[in-house]
Amino acid sequence: MTAVGIDAMEIWVGNLELDLPGTFAPAQGEDPGKYTKGLGLHSSSFPDSYEDIVTMGANAAHRLMDRKGLEPEDIGRIDVATESAFDNSKPVSTYIAGCLEQVYEGDFHHANKGERKFACISGTQSVNDAFNWIKSGRSRGRSALVIATDTALYARDDPGEATQGAGAVAMLISEDPSLVELSTEQGFGSADETDFLKPQQQFPSVDGKRSMQVYLARMREALEDYEAIAEDIHPDSFAYIPFHTPFPGMVRKAALLAYRHTSRDTDVEDSLAEEIGRQPRESEFEDRESYEDAVREYTDALAETETYQSWYEAVVEPTLSISREVGNWYTGSVHIARASALRHAYQNDVDLEGKTLGVGSYGSGAQAEVHAEYVQSGWREEIEAMNVEEQLDSRYDLTFEEYETIHDAHNHDLDTDIEALTTPENEFVFDGWGRMGERQYSYVE
Repeated sequence: MTAVGIDAMEIWVGNLELDLPGTFAPAQGEDPGKYTKGLGLHSSSFPDSYEDIVTMGANAAHRLMDRKGLEPEDIGRIDVATESAFDNSKPVSTYIAGCLEQVYEGDFHHANKGERKFACISGTQSVNDAFNWIKSGRSRGRSALVIATDTALYARDDPGEATQGAGAVAMLISEDPSLVELSTEQGFGSADETDFLKPQQQFPSVDGKRSMQVYLARMREALEDYEAIAEDIHPDSFAYIPFHTPFPGMVRKAALLAYRHTSRDTDVEDSLAEEIGRQPRESEFEDRESYEDAVREYTDALAETETYQSWYEAVVEPTLSISREVGNWYTGSVHIARASALRHAYQNDVDLEGKTLGVGSYGSGAQAEVHAEYVQSGWREEIEAMNVEEQLDSRYDLTFEEYETIHDAHNHDLDTDIEALTTPENEFVFDGWGRMGERQYSYVE
């Protein structure tokens, strides 16, 4: 059976950077450690005044197509995942296709285009759609372009403001992929939740505590569902585990629960028994409350063991390096976690070919998905070709006053026209409005 998966991926980072401990924290009168230690964030990426979800997505896609030597006729499907869309009818994929047609001789008139919405998980759902399209035999030998693009902005002085970010991930889904093959097994956890909403509004309404609880509950359900079809799962089953990363501090909680669950009834639990005891079993307790108290106590003890901490440092911590520097990218979040893991392996000369990644995606509202990906022989060349460090290093460092101005520039409720802080070069830019109020774009060399 022909393998289908991610053949290549590219990232486009917003051109501006906000230093959280150095600039944001002092202006807010807060301890820098709240960001670096608590949230696990160092900086956030922001779009300049000429950037938005279309330009970032088109720039990532252009870089990917150019690097892979692709023409529009090679692409049979363009799917965009976003929760930052500005039109309730016209999909962002059509705007991006229009941008790309400015720099290619051909067109995408025969490519199926769409837009996916389910909060942050829609990027993974779009990858699944492309996978199914190819597996069904409908692709005619063509590849799919999946783009996750968002400006994850919060209202000023909202508790989520420090987790903001902006950027895009473009992925080429193909047969015989160079990067990772997607498994056919998936596990889901889904429920009707109101943890994070945008009811006809740009900035989200968030119940922060509830959102964390829902994230962990749905992720647990997805892992249990995945385990039911993937059979025996062990903490050592995966070389890396990229999670949806709204901020690295959230991943710390998810990883601990995943480790506890996958180590149950394994040699890991046996080896830890003398140190912290065995995991509580509900049948051993008279009521649910006593059982849950015992589980929390065991989990706290597990977190302090050298066994768990060594596993976390090797399997999860490497997935967070990009997120620490860019913040939350909503639909792109789990995909930059994958890129971080593969980049870590490349930089440390880890032999990943044939190894398994365990991917945990999540979207508020709420749904989680767990699946496996198998690293392919061309992964080194693909990761080497990405220029993540160059992009991160070249961002313009914002003062707090400039941050306030650029935030207003991207607030849809304000009519703010500001000078760009950077000069665009070899990229798509927003350059005004059309006769029907549509956004217009051009390519700047």
